[in-house]
Amino acid sequence: MTSTSPPPLLDKFGRQVTYLRLSVTDRCDLRCKYCMAEAMTFLPKKELLTLEELEFVTQAFIRRGVRKVRITGGEPLVRKGIMSLFSQLGAQLGQGLEELTLTTNATHLSQYADGLARAGVRKVNVSLDTLDPARFVDITRRDQLDQVLEGIAAAKAAGLKVKINTVALKHQNMDEIPDIIAWAHGEGHDISLIEVMPLGDTGEDRFDQYVPLDMIQQQLEQRWTLAQETERDPLAGPSRYFRIRETGGRVGFITPLTNNFCAGCNRVRVTCTGRIYMCLGQNDHIDLRAPLRESSDPAKALDEALDAALFAKPEKHDFSIHSPGQAPTLPRHMSVTGG
Repeated sequence: MTSTSPPPLLDKFGRQVTYLRLSVTDRCDLRCKYCMAEAMTFLPKKELLTLEELEFVTQAFIRRGVRKVRITGGEPLVRKGIMSLFSQLGAQLGQGLEELTLTTNATHLSQYADGLARAGVRKVNVSLDTLDPARFVDITRRDQLDQVLEGIAAAKAAGLKVKINTVALKHQNMDEIPDIIAWAHGEGHDISLIEVMPLGDTGEDRFDQYVPLDMIQQQLEQRWTLAQETERDPLAGPSRYFRIRETGGRVGFITPLTNNFCAGCNRVRVTCTGRIYMCLGQNDHIDLRAPLRESSDPAKALDEALDAALFAKPEKHDFSIHSPGQAPTLPRHMSVTGG
């Protein structure tokens, strides 16, 4: 690094941000009950950053030491022209950027899997909460399980490493989780289990959905032998991974409520409108769209905005689900911030 290189993104707690989760749209073709309401009002398209602006913002992060970029939504593959962004960012791999990936519901993945691989994507996370068609309709409010499974198969055929993300739901899939894990490992996929996060009004009571993952882990240990992995990828997300001896696969636990992981937070989120949220569980944000569009020197203005954002990054979130009918911790839906 030369003396003129901008400094890394360090917050006041000494944590370095090396991981950007970039939302390209708040729109989604599913309506998962823990994430969205059935009748959603989406942002006017004119408020979204253009794909060129999203690339410019991402370049600013890469200059400041971000080495991993995850494209999120909503559902990122519904954004028109999205492959041009993957191609442009993929050209940065080996030029500061080490990993380009995405989180998707896989309904469109069969169409894009080969192109993603050509762009330099090597890993994708797929949200999948059940393998049962009727349950899939109940959870997502849409009948598209076949398209999801086709998308996962296409990603595997294209050479992409797939990780399944499964939200644990007390009354909708808790009994099915061992079968989902066994299926994922049989297909060669890692899987992460996720606790319900109290973001946004979805028309459902999160208390009725929430199950602590330590309870799930205890059930799994009655069936399988789990050995926690001690080595950790410095660019990884918040999963604590275990190797299941009987299946040979890995299962991760993402526990924002029962086992706070904020001390090692290495990431920030930028929305499709250019807001940077320093913490998923807090509402504080800084606008990047204004400095991007209104400054005579947008690169300098973005750097100053990133410095302000990192100074404001909180120590931890305040997620909790403790009583029936409890209001969400934040009114903002997960799809607005980016999954």
